[in-house]
Amino acid sequence: MAKILMKGNEALAEAAIRAGCKAFFGYPITPQNEVPGYMADQLPLRGGVYLQAESEVAAINMVYGAAGAGARVMTSSSSPGISLKQEGISYIAAAELPCVIANVVRCGPGLGGIQPSQGDYFQAVKGGGHGDYRLIVLAPGSVQEMAELTTLAFDLADKWRNPVMILSDGILGQMMEPVEFPEDYQPLEVEKPWATTGAKGRERNIVNTLDIIPESLEKKVEKLLEKYERIKREEVRWKEEGTEDAEIILVGYGTSARIARSAMEQARQKGLKVGLFRPITLFPFPEERLRALAGPGRQFLAVEMSAGQMIEDVRLAVEGRSPVHLCRRLGGMVPTPEDVLAKIQELVEGRAS
Repeated sequence: MAKILMKGNEALAEAAIRAGCKAFFGYPITPQNEVPGYMADQLPLRGGVYLQAESEVAAINMVYGAAGAGARVMTSSSSPGISLKQEGISYIAAAELPCVIANVVRCGPGLGGIQPSQGDYFQAVKGGGHGDYRLIVLAPGSVQEMAELTTLAFDLADKWRNPVMILSDGILGQMMEPVEFPEDYQPLEVEKPWATTGAKGRERNIVNTLDIIPESLEKKVEKLLEKYERIKREEVRWKEEGTEDAEIILVGYGTSARIARSAMEQARQKGLKVGLFRPITLFPFPEERLRALAGPGRQFLAVEMSAGQMIEDVRLAVEGRSPVHLCRRLGGMVPTPEDVLAKIQELVEGRAS
């Protein structure tokens, strides 16, 4: 396979096209504009449809329509734009329609700035719209993974009839690294008898999320919850390094995990027993593995570009078996390996709160 030097946003878009994406609906916002830009240039040339909607609200409802017709469809945006899409995302999840949503996160709250952040973790993982629903959430840690996890996202969306979110950030979206695209990839083929493809010769299909009979709606939501439990059992993904003998385990995803890895390597050079745990699926969160790693004589340090959101899931996972601490930066500021190393030193010396 040949390596291509690409921005993360471009790798995501190219991978989507190779995964069989046939429609993209979006609206410009920094720092994800390379995604719709690449799609506008390439998707129509390769058998797909690109359309810039009049707003983020329009874009997500166009996704709803294309997904209901059985197409592989995608949208992308950055934080405030994703907020505007939340009602539509809730509808899509309720209708059990497969689609891919990419969030190249920028700092907030509000309009905030265009610098990178991880402040959308709660929104992505806990459900930013109304009702009891979940997205499958994938967190790439490199430009290569921007491509690989996009391909996976389309397959998981079809497999589970569920929207999948790629939770990236402004650094991963804008940075350039070599990328390889496998030539032998074949999209997962899933029958879609529920799709609204025309009712000639069969009963019509109806895509609708309104159910005003409480007993009926309760059964539908229970069915969704059962699906999410199966996703928890079958689709959890993570990577870990140096955890076997670690007394301190750094936990981070995306860009924060890259920074944490550098800090871990520097700590190891100083003789400190430090490991790294990187969730790749944020939902389902790899709670069972984290729980297995917890115990006496071991501490966890969450590294985040947020006020501390993922740390709540880390604490829930370890169930009080180990102390859990936080190293954070906010407002578009990015923690350095030296910031993390200083926090590690505090833990070693027993000075951390």
